[in-house]
Amino acid sequence: FLFKQWYQRRVRGAEDMAVVVVGSCMTDLISYVPTLPRAGETVHGSRFMVGFGGKGANQAVCAAKLGATTALVANLGTDAFGDNYMENLKQVGVNVSHIERVEGPSGVATITVDDNAENCIVIVGGANNSMSRDRVRSAGKPLTASKVVILQNEIPLEANLETLQLLDESNKECITIYNAAPAVESLPENLYSLVKIFCVNESEAEKLLGLPSVKSVEEAANAAGILRKRGCKIGMVTLGAGGVVYQDESGNTTHVKCPKVKAVDTTGAGDAFIGALACLMADKEDGKLDFRHQVEIACSVASESVTRLGTQSSYPTSYTR
Repeated sequence: FLFKQWYQRRVRGAEDMAVVVVGSCMTDLISYVPTLPRAGETVHGSRFMVGFGGKGANQAVCAAKLGATTALVANLGTDAFGDNYMENLKQVGVNVSHIERVEGPSGVATITVDDNAENCIVIVGGANNSMSRDRVRSAGKPLTASKVVILQNEIPLEANLETLQLLDESNKECITIYNAAPAVESLPENLYSLVKIFCVNESEAEKLLGLPSVKSVEEAANAAGILRKRGCKIGMVTLGAGGVVYQDESGNTTHVKCPKVKAVDTTGAGDAFIGALACLMADKEDGKLDFRHQVEIACSVASESVTRLGTQSSYPTSYTR
């Protein structure tokens, strides 16, 4: 096996980025409890942490920690959470040239994690909700020159659509990854055809596709096929510890298993998978690997992340080919 070490990134302008993420920043307020509370129930927690999250920033941080030159197009508020977040992104090597500070609070996520490493999350978008078409257009060359662009559902839909349309006009070779999370019941029909890889987890697939259950590999394969029929090049469903199922451009369906690990905190594991996959696909050498191999490596990165507490702090800085 060849081992890829996390290297010291050179100082570059944002126009040189291999991976660009248009998305969210959330400060994570994390409580660890024996069991998740039921409605009306109060439970004693064992530990509390403040961390950095938000799906967009998570994915950017993971890609950057693994060595990809990465920029984040996002909004932060003018509060202390925003100040701390900017410093965090700089420290891990994410280019912040296209992060804007907007008047008001930054986004916040309150996260509860139980002893089985399951979690429930409430997000308050704050500054993320002010992402707009104009903000996307103002990013300019980083988007139109990037190899991979990642999008999610934690910013307004208009910003995501504008990003995809801009790339369709100016950077057709760009690999677009749309992670439709958090779950939504519908997306515009024209969005799917602008996406290379459309990725959801089990519950997101159920809600978006109106399916009663997406739990098994067979059900995930069906969901991936429906996504493909809606127009994306690759339909992908993540199954947590059960791995990933995808249908490719030829209509072939593949199930990639995850390594077995002892999970202590699954928060942000899906973002680790997306960030790692983007890093691999943008890399000069690893971009030549077949897609299944890239997915296998991304699964390993995500699996490693769940063995440590926290979100971005749990992401590894290297991977094995």
